Amino acid sequence: MPTRLDAWEGRLDRLMAAVPYVLLAVSTALFLLTGSHSADYRLVTLGLAVLTAGWVALMTRWPALYIAGLVILIAALSSRGIWFASFFAFTGYLHSWQLLRGMWRFVGVAATAAISIVAYGGGPPEPTPTAILSYLFFVAAIVALVGLFSFVGDVTAERSAERKRMVSQLEATMRENAGLHAQLLIQAREAGVLDERQRMAGEIHDTLAQGLTGIITQLQAATHAREGGEWQRHIDNATRLARESLAEARRSVHAVAPGPLESARLPDALAEVASAWSNLHGVRADLTTTGTVRPMHPEVEVTVLRTAQEALANVAKHAEATRVGLTLSYMDDLVTLDVRDDGAGFDPERAKDGGGFGLTSMRRRVSRLAGTLEIESEPGAGTAISASLPAILRESPSA
Repeated sequence: MPTRLDAWEGRLDRLMAAVPYVLLAVSTALFLLTGSHSADYRLVTLGLAVLTAGWVALMTRWPALYIAGLVILIAALSSRGIWFASFFAFTGYLHSWQLLRGMWRFVGVAATAAISIVAYGGGPPEPTPTAILSYLFFVAAIVALVGLFSFVGDVTAERSAERKRMVSQLEATMRENAGLHAQLLIQAREAGVLDERQRMAGEIHDTLAQGLTGIITQLQAATHAREGGEWQRHIDNATRLARESLAEARRSVHAVAPGPLESARLPDALAEVASAWSNLHGVRADLTTTGTVRPMHPEVEVTVLRTAQEALANVAKHAEATRVGLTLSYMDDLVTLDVRDDGAGFDPERAKDGGGFGLTSMRRRVSRLAGTLEIESEPGAGTAISASLPAILRESPSA
């Protein structure tokens, strides 16, 4: 009998199937609502959009032919309006990875990236070594990021499928014990798969999503600083973030502790994170530690570190702050982390039911360890985030 998890997966599959049409509709609507094109130009573009929708609906059973036609249609639409490169081109990345196999996946993604960059740049790159190298670098960066993100998604799907196979085998051996046993198995299956997905979703958000955001920011800055040391500095920052994101992705897949905690105490790891964030964003971030520093259980330390990373990421994205203060406090039965900024602030009522995924991820991590997360803010008065966790000491290795 279908479970709630199966129903959720079915809804997710239907949603993913509708994504290309939604992106195409959004791109077309924005094209028609903006610009000053003639009626004939708009009509031809609308016809291309309708043709593209039909191509997506009817041709996916022939993957190679479908992707080739899809890339051509993306190029045609992007040449007529930047909105198609901004939104609908995502379908090229998604379907190239889903429908093709082996190196052909990267060919489809690279073709889509090449078209998108040409559309964003207003035409092909200038015939100069710098322009051509920059163009190839951006294409390679997009292909690498799409491949990395898709790889993590594939690993998550494989883990889920393997867990389902194991549960199915266990259910077969225990089918004679129906009733309560069957119910417990189904509940364990759902809880296990959902817990793994939540863990991977949190890790992807805390590592890949933040890393990709930083890389995109640095690449965008590099396009505005094409010469001199500033251009090279932004490229170096993007390269460093890509390497760190890849390392953290591998750690997440194998459930290994974050890099900063591998060989450093929690206060030192937080100081390293704050310093790197400050250098990247040009905003002062100070860490203060109070109480007697003690080695905590790895789950507690990881939760504190990830909470600090997410809070700093939110400051960079939303706060427009000039200073951030982090306070790590060791008490008898609690470990607390306070992150305060002097930025724009926001209305906490909007975060009352969890807010965005970042706040939801923080709350989930903290509550999983029986901790609490409090948020204080108001427009124009900055934001304070406080996470409190039980002070569970790290177990000493047996002699």
